[in-house]
Amino acid sequence: MSAPKTLNVDEQKQLLDALLVKDKPIKSVRIGIRNYLLGCLMLEAGLRVGEVVKLKMWHLYFNHKPVNSIVLTKNITKNHRERIVPVSTRLKKSLEDYHNSIDVPDLILYDNSGFFTKLPRLNITTRQVERIINSAGMKALNRPVNPHMLRHTFASKLMRVTDMRTVQELLGHSNISTTEIYTHPNEDDKKKAIGNMDEQD
Repeated sequence: MSAPKTLNVDEQKQLLDALLVKDKPIKSVRIGIRNYLLGCLMLEAGLRVGEVVKLKMWHLYFNHKPVNSIVLTKNITKNHRERIVPVSTRLKKSLEDYHNSIDVPDLILYDNSGFFTKLPRLNITTRQVERIINSAGMKALNRPVNPHMLRHTFASKLMRVTDMRTVQELLGHSNISTTEIYTHPNEDDKKKAIGNMDEQD
């Protein structure tokens, strides 16, 4: 089985930058901040798109502050098993920016869904998130990008710094065999290998 398609470090940054809408009316800027957080939740925490759209505000914030770990409750995970994912530095900053961009009533009602569309009180759908990520991919990289590619990227980054069992837990895989696909080297791994070889000459 070949390695899953992932984004390298530069592509990740370019995609996230494309999700932000800069120098636009405040309403569009807020949408950009929301879209950036959607991307971060998949790139930095490995959430499935179906899990992202089910998040409530209380999954993301406690006492008006970003949580240190996202507790993915049984009712939103694919296999109905709770898992806990620590929040990275970049994800925490994105959560803070999103919190600051939301209207005051939404900050109070933490049982609200985490993400709305442009129309108030309509929860964002998986199809809409897929379109948002794909559009940013076309804009930044001139090719389509899907949400699962961001989750794959998260998993591949993890595999370089920790053991397979930890990756399995953070991804919420029921079987370790599912996690094994991330042991395949990706383009970054190949470039690093050649770079290390060059240093030996």
